[in-house]
Amino acid sequence: MAQKKKTTARVISQKEIAEQIYDLWLETDLAQEAHPGQFVAVYPQSADTLLPRPISICEADKEHNRLRLVYRIAGKGTKEFSSWQAGDTAAVLGVLGNGFPIERAEGKKVFLMGGGIGIPPMLQLAKELKAGKQIILGYRNSELFLADELRENGTVYIATEDGSDGCRGNVMDAIRENDLKADIIMACGPMPMLRAVKKYAAENEMEAYLSLEERMACGVGACLGCVCKTTEVDRHSHVHNARICTDGPVFEAKEVDI
Repeated sequence: MAQKKKTTARVISQKEIAEQIYDLWLETDLAQEAHPGQFVAVYPQSADTLLPRPISICEADKEHNRLRLVYRIAGKGTKEFSSWQAGDTAAVLGVLGNGFPIERAEGKKVFLMGGGIGIPPMLQLAKELKAGKQIILGYRNSELFLADELRENGTVYIATEDGSDGCRGNVMDAIRENDLKADIIMACGPMPMLRAVKKYAAENEMEAYLSLEERMACGVGACLGCVCKTTEVDRHSHVHNARICTDGPVFEAKEVDI
């Protein structure tokens, strides 16, 4: 595993692609180490926001040393990020966490499932995954950010909470309505969605990998602010927990108690 490092990245471009959701491209050699499902920690420049904000990697352009981060404004730090413009610099720590085990999907039919701000990590995963892909995306409304780009990398099914596009409901409703079948699931999204995916996978005896979205502080496993319950005993602490930022964020569904 490559050594994580703190580096200075340069803002290439940024734009708002849905309400409160921003698409940020950074020039950084961290792109060389990025794997689908991993994240970076971005530091605000404001003196009163000391901790970095973890943001999942949406795309990694290794040829041009560029990382794409798509994030939602959730507080003071991300609000500051949204004001950055081309030419600005940012302190970034990466690359952090594990990623999706692409090798497990070889020769299998795969569900890639993203909900809300859990959709961005699906793009790089869809680009690198050579298996048969059915991409199931859950949105609040008709602002279908990244959907067209994902359509270029697999068959996309949409669910919206307000019924404005695709089927009304969530990603599980999209699976049922379209009578979809697969061998393995890779998913990222809010906890209620991941609980439903875990239950569905268990009922259908499917292998599933979940990227857990939790508020992280240090990003390197020191503060224990992002612990989740596990079914097995942690070999370091000897209790039923794991640190999402270092042991995850991707876990096999049967390994975590969510």
